[in-house]
Amino acid sequence: MFKTCMFCKKPLGSNEVLESFPVGRRLAFDSAKGRLWVVCRSCERWNLTPLEERWEAVEDCERLFQETPMRSSTENIGIARHRGGLDLVRIGRPPRGEFAAWRYGDQFKRRYVLGTLGSVGVFGFSFAFGALPIAIPTGLVIGGTSAAIAWSYMRPLAKVRVGAGDSDGRPVAPEDVAVFRHRSLRSMRLLPDEGESGFMVEVKKGMRKAGFWGEDARRVAAALVPRMNQRGGSRRSIKLAVQEIESAGHPDRFLTEVADRRARSWAGSEGLVGKMPLPTRLALEMSLHEEQERRALEGELWILEQAWKEAEEIAAISDSLLLPAGTEAFFDRYGREG
Repeated sequence: MFKTCMFCKKPLGSNEVLESFPVGRRLAFDSAKGRLWVVCRSCERWNLTPLEERWEAVEDCERLFQETPMRSSTENIGIARHRGGLDLVRIGRPPRGEFAAWRYGDQFKRRYVLGTLGSVGVFGFSFAFGALPIAIPTGLVIGGTSAAIAWSYMRPLAKVRVGAGDSDGRPVAPEDVAVFRHRSLRSMRLLPDEGESGFMVEVKKGMRKAGFWGEDARRVAAALVPRMNQRGGSRRSIKLAVQEIESAGHPDRFLTEVADRRARSWAGSEGLVGKMPLPTRLALEMSLHEEQERRALEGELWILEQAWKEAEEIAAISDSLLLPAGTEAFFDRYGREG
């Protein structure tokens, strides 16, 4: 059973209320379709569970929801908080717009608030720094500023396992974890492709360009587009994003149409995701996640299994980078199981 968010790679927490599924502090479920999500409390994203035997957990969620007196609900969606600290979100038959507002509203609002606080914090720090009555050496100021800029450009923004295979038959590199930084984010292009996915992703890696097709394109786009939507969006932006998806008729068709449409529209900036309107970028993020879930629910559960395993592997890699050299060898020699 996986315990790490597949998006932010942070622990999902646990609960002692649901014996059949003790992962997470907030669960969303759809009894009619047998869907169960773990809502990450760190990034507010919904992790669809890849459990083939999820019906027992869904039935337990339904029973607990009916037994919990503290709850508020609309005609299609309800939320209840169990006295044991577990939040339950029950999905009925909501229109796409209402479901999107519930699913993406919290995370987009959270990003918007954090982005605003960050901007205010930087302004306040700059004002206070300039108002200091003591003289600060110019070299120290320039050095500190340069180090902060360099760190923001060089720090990893996303890690994605790529090269596992391509359903379009193209040759691929050996399986590896691709690290994307600020430059990759700014240079990301969504371009049309003749393959199954209908689009490819192109980014700059150093002085070269890297292209991703098929399943790798989906995974890279799903990791980078949320970073480009770091400031989130208002309810109006979410509503416009939903309308764009609905006008295409299907999330997968929307992805193909955006890649083709944007490639033809702007001379000199063909396919640049960063140049697209905010509602379109939000719609891209929604479509990528919903398309992944649709394919998984139609029988390709290995996609979700791989995504959760990758999240835990990358989280373990990130954690080990903070340990002193020789730590793993020490535990291999002296550690015990459990």
